[in-house]
Amino acid sequence: MSINKKATIVSAVLVSSALLSGCGLFGGEDKKEKIDPPQTVSYEEEDVVTEESAELENKGKEEAEETTAKTDVYLIDSSGYVVSQTLELPKTNSVAKQALEYLVVDGPVTNMLPNDFRAVLPAGTKVSVNIKDNVANVDFSKEFSEYKAEDEMRILQAVTWTLTQFDSVEKVKMTLNGNEMKEMPVEGTPIGETSSRASGINIDTSMVTDITNTKPVTVYYLGGEQDSYYYVPVTKRVSNKLQDNVEAVVKELAKGPGMGSKLSSLLQKDAALIGKPEMKDGVVTLDFNESVYSSFEEKIVSENLIKALALSLTEQEGIEGVAVTVNGEADLVNEDGEKIEAVTRPENVNTGIY
Repeated sequence: MSINKKATIVSAVLVSSALLSGCGLFGGEDKKEKIDPPQTVSYEEEDVVTEESAELENKGKEEAEETTAKTDVYLIDSSGYVVSQTLELPKTNSVAKQALEYLVVDGPVTNMLPNDFRAVLPAGTKVSVNIKDNVANVDFSKEFSEYKAEDEMRILQAVTWTLTQFDSVEKVKMTLNGNEMKEMPVEGTPIGETSSRASGINIDTSMVTDITNTKPVTVYYLGGEQDSYYYVPVTKRVSNKLQDNVEAVVKELAKGPGMGSKLSSLLQKDAALIGKPEMKDGVVTLDFNESVYSSFEEKIVSENLIKALALSLTEQEGIEGVAVTVNGEADLVNEDGEKIEAVTRPENVNTGIY
């Protein structure tokens, strides 16, 4: 907030400040700017940024942060994928219930929807949530069953993945007007006792001929368009013969999305691991061949590729972070010339433009 003052001669001192943020690839680095020496300026009726006004502005931002919290809600994009979008929602003690309320068509999410995204649950749907023993027991009102058949899997996945973002929730049990719901009400998709992330999301079986001898892995591809990219989780089926899920995830990222998909992979098709992944203290180290470089001459590894690897591999149990080497060398840099460190999974998936 600026304060207007009328004066004839004022000494304006330009002050630069460093923007503080978290370190690592999911945050920024401290930046400093060179400032010019103070100059004397004459003016009438101009806005002056004083120390007092700067403090008021910072206080306003802090108060706003105290009243809101970043929450992932899974919405549907223009290609029909279920995708996490991070929204600033009012702070509440009922975060799980609130998250589902922001999935409802014509609900509170309406004015917050990103471009080309739509809400998931039918208009008018009301929810109640009770969490016990890591299971979110969700009861939907009768409006829940008023969705289009083609959205049935998307709704099941959006509800499950929205709720399981919270540490206290591992599984979801759903009822309709208090009545047990073991299958979805329109197309009859089986739910069983509970649903979980193990069931997958945006499931792609296009490259599978015998699904009985496969297992699921979830990888993150890039969706959207330039200046508004976002990460899309896709569950693919891989052969049971691939005992190491880490290697399976890397191979699927290199293979890329299915035919006709609007998604893209950031890992080149000929990029491959040249050694067994090594695990230490929850961090898995991947040693790639030189095809992992986005620029071979400058030996640059794409920052967005590292993010995709981190998101994909931390879906695997026991993996908390990812480190990358090339031919055993760890001194790698991203597009900004910054050294690449081990990366952990971000608290929120899609928080901005990539």
